[in-house]
Amino acid sequence: MLTVNAIAAPSATEPLVRTTVERRDLGPKDILIEIRYAGICHSDIHTVRGEWGEVPYPLTVGHEIVGVVAETGAEVTRFDKGARVGVGCMVNSCRECENCQAGQEQYCLAGNTGTYAAVDRDGTITQGGYSTHVVVDEDFVLRVPESIPYEKAAPLLCAGITTYSPLAHWNAGPGKKVAVVGLGGLGHMAVKIAAAMGAEVTVLSQTLSKKDDGLAFGAQDYYATSDPATFEALANRFDLIVNTVSAPIDMAAHLGLLRLGGTLVSVGAPPEPLPVQVFSLFNNRRSFAGSSIGSIAETQEMLDFCAEQGIAPEIELIGADEVNEAYERVLKSDVRYRFVIDIDTLRA
Repeated sequence: MLTVNAIAAPSATEPLVRTTVERRDLGPKDILIEIRYAGICHSDIHTVRGEWGEVPYPLTVGHEIVGVVAETGAEVTRFDKGARVGVGCMVNSCRECENCQAGQEQYCLAGNTGTYAAVDRDGTITQGGYSTHVVVDEDFVLRVPESIPYEKAAPLLCAGITTYSPLAHWNAGPGKKVAVVGLGGLGHMAVKIAAAMGAEVTVLSQTLSKKDDGLAFGAQDYYATSDPATFEALANRFDLIVNTVSAPIDMAAHLGLLRLGGTLVSVGAPPEPLPVQVFSLFNNRRSFAGSSIGSIAETQEMLDFCAEQGIAPEIELIGADEVNEAYERVLKSDVRYRFVIDIDTLRA
């Protein structure tokens, strides 16, 4: 096994520290990836702080990974050494259930194998991208187009696909009115992607502090949800609302913004339940839904779409020793709009 430098959480309450993790030996279809950049997702913070359930500490998180192919197994056919590649939120699935057979392995009925904190095929716990190398089955590796700036590509592997998938599923495009709740790491990608799809986009944020950014990203309108007049002005307006925040929102008020047959889909995952009064759904035959990441095929589709449309996240590049500070800033919404770790700073 290969021992590599990494950053790990020792427990739910201690700061992340430099350490090492072991990577399995290459199987016939495995790829060894030399990681160059890793994005910091709010999911990483929820996980290491034990907010989503038990955690197998010590744990290295990170599921927004880009790098280059360093070595390939004997049966690998899709990637050559030196190729620009990415890894997102999952590294395997059962491949046999109805959902996997339908090409929706992110919804594997046995549970897909997460990039971190899951049981890998060799029985070990998967360790994520805050590390210098990772070994992944080629079927769960993505091709990163050359036209996407390398350091900006990593957040697309979670923030990009998490917002692209529901926008594509609910047919965001010309003639559709889409609202994005929150303008953070997920939200700013949702705005850029929905606008590129041709939808009329409105941002719903607590304040107007990021209004100029939202409009620059492609939104036509920007409203503050802290103002009760917002919910009167926008009643019955939207075909689709994408909720990207990882905190509770007033569900009844937001559902009231949907027009006939409209859907509010949550991609942000707060630890607390989101209470929904069924009467909020009766009017206009509204729907409340959830959406996870996309399949590997859809993730590649998203990367190619972003390359064609010139879409990339707004990032702040940091060194390995700045991760704990970055976590605190994420919790304070003090990032525009995604932290990305320069993994070269972890090699020494």
